[in-house]
Amino acid sequence: MTDLVQLPASEMAARVADGALSPVELVEAHLERIQALNPRINAFSHVDADGAREAARALEARRADGHAARPLEGVPLSIKSSIAVDGFPWECGSELRRGIRADSDAPLVARLKAAGAVILGNTNVPEFLMAWETNNRIYGHTDNPWDLERTAGGSSGGESAAIAARLSAGGIGTDGGGSIRVPAHFTGICGLKTTPGRVPATGHFPGPAGPFAALGVIGPMARTVQDTRLLFKVVAGPDDGDPYSAPVPLKDPDADPRELKIGFFEDDGHTPVTTETRIAVRGAAAALEAQGFTVEEFRPDNLLEMRRLWWNLFVRAGRLLLAPMIEGRMAELSPIFDEYLEFARDEDPLTLDELLTTLVARDRVRERLLAQMREYPILVCPVGAAQAFRHGEREWRIGGQEVAYSEAWSHTQWFNLTGNPVMAVPVDVVGGLPIGVQIVGRCWDEPTVLDVAARLEEAVGRLGPPPIDKITGPSTESDSSPRPRESS
Repeated sequence: MTDLVQLPASEMAARVADGALSPVELVEAHLERIQALNPRINAFSHVDADGAREAARALEARRADGHAARPLEGVPLSIKSSIAVDGFPWECGSELRRGIRADSDAPLVARLKAAGAVILGNTNVPEFLMAWETNNRIYGHTDNPWDLERTAGGSSGGESAAIAARLSAGGIGTDGGGSIRVPAHFTGICGLKTTPGRVPATGHFPGPAGPFAALGVIGPMARTVQDTRLLFKVVAGPDDGDPYSAPVPLKDPDADPRELKIGFFEDDGHTPVTTETRIAVRGAAAALEAQGFTVEEFRPDNLLEMRRLWWNLFVRAGRLLLAPMIEGRMAELSPIFDEYLEFARDEDPLTLDELLTTLVARDRVRERLLAQMREYPILVCPVGAAQAFRHGEREWRIGGQEVAYSEAWSHTQWFNLTGNPVMAVPVDVVGGLPIGVQIVGRCWDEPTVLDVAARLEEAVGRLGPPPIDKITGPSTESDSSPRPRESS
């Protein structure tokens, strides 16, 4: 049973399709592992054991009746808890939403189920998704399966921890400022930040409106590039509930991606990165060059300006959007969300003139980046300044310089501002912790990003499982920390 959870999602689906593996057996293996390991890492905030078993039995009956297998037949998946799954808690890690349950599936969840996937449950997040560390008042904090003293990242931290620890075969995260890519980097899995509108954000909380629609996206997370691609093909497609949705065809690249020129850079010229990060980026560039790509050092213009503009929209404008919801209920907010609010409080309120200037400047820097990417259609760069940090850490000394929490993950924020699709791919384990890089493509060109990612994965090899099976003892917080509720 333990061996089953180690299989890639694509192989699970193939074995179910040819009758070599039962969906019931596959789901039971994952539920058994969740019961054994989730108390240590707290990845799931809700486990629907009964629902998963019922879905698996229905799949088995369907196959017995002679129905053809579908792309995700029998594959057990997890879903970030900000995304609506019919009957599941839909609390987004906030006491302000405690007890709220979704009354229907988000379109992307419906697509996964229609493709034969089994939804095991949903995963933990920081309150309202506003942190690079996963913690909240309802469910507590999520640990990294590589080191329980460290975070699995945020805001898709529960999702990344579940997938890395083999509690689920893959799943869905969201990303408004690195929330798929940072957790993927921290836990040694793959994560795809899509072009806004490519995967509909209908059924997500907060809803796809204003800056959250412009910056935030939904995307797949899995342990391999092939599995990430498989999930992406299932969930991609337009939906009227997402204002950025568009009927852009999803097609494979016309040419060999090795005909493209790749530009790589190690930092933004302002925020230093660790030596390990530099080595990882250089190693990824060398691996792609060995695969036949032309690879050159190149750093785009305006990175600091792009980060400032993202900050105006995500932090300063975002706080204005959330203000009516939290008014009069500040005492119920978790410290990690109050930290996000504090960032905005430290600055003057965003004015109308600043907002208009930000929107115009965003279009100009995006135009400049896309023009530069005509020569370098693919970019390779760090995911962040360092690897997974210890719970509660907020500053690091890197290269003789103090790097603040709010600056350390700016490498991801640039591409939320510009809308580029980006894949985080693990390339090594250093000091017992995974390290990944970003592969950036032009807007709507996720297939090329995935192709280059696959070449990189082929060159550097896939990471093995984290040492969670060998780690004994409870999570680093007290045993009284909130833990997930289970339907079983």
